[in-house]
Amino acid sequence: MKRKLQNTTYKVAPLLALAVIVGIWLFVCEGEIVPAFMLPSPVDVFTAFVNDFPLLLTHAQITLQEALYGLLIGIAFAFIIASLMDRFQFLYNAFYPLLVLSQTIPTVAIAPLLVLWMGFEMAPKITLVVITTFFPITIGLLDGFKSVDKDQVNLMRSMKANRFQTFYIVKIPTALPSFFAGLKISASYAIVGAVIAEWLGGFEGLGVYMTRVKKAYAFDKMFAVIIFICIISLLLILLVALIQRLAMPWLRRTKQKIN
Repeated sequence: MKRKLQNTTYKVAPLLALAVIVGIWLFVCEGEIVPAFMLPSPVDVFTAFVNDFPLLLTHAQITLQEALYGLLIGIAFAFIIASLMDRFQFLYNAFYPLLVLSQTIPTVAIAPLLVLWMGFEMAPKITLVVITTFFPITIGLLDGFKSVDKDQVNLMRSMKANRFQTFYIVKIPTALPSFFAGLKISASYAIVGAVIAEWLGGFEGLGVYMTRVKKAYAFDKMFAVIIFICIISLLLILLVALIQRLAMPWLRRTKQKIN
């Protein structure tokens, strides 16, 4: 009974917090504490969201394509880098500081250069998504590889398993939780990276839509697209969580035994 109550509280608490925030927002707008041209009412934002939803979906298709292509390339890139750095210690020592350093460069500073070099099509957007997403996945995989139980590795060696067999049977399953933790972060970064790239050059996408409504001072539509981007990011994170459940069924069995 106590466990069920805790689970219910865990699920309801975010909804209550969101309701409080929206209530305060509505009170501030309806009480004219903040001018309407600075902060649109949640009612106006909801109306703009509903009215422009077909247009938002059209732009979202482009942004999602850029985000998903970049995320998939980022996953492949991260897996190759992490595997090589785990296998060769000198590569780890040489490139780990560079990986950390790459994340100190603002994406807003990189995006104009990518547009200049690659044009206004999808290529610079996908490239920026790759840059923003591969780091959390790479670090997650590296941490997972380093956390492998040495006794398991020694057992594989005693069974005359080669390096690839040890990597496939022991290291990859051990690294999966860390991999999915990094992937959840990267999934949200993917949408943000695509939108930032679209701000600085493009013909379609949610970032392009945001620049247009900003220039028109339609802040209700600006808030509507921000909420839409948040919803898409949450859905991507939920999709990653679903894939994790399917890829790691032993975790569900462990939780069921504990409960």
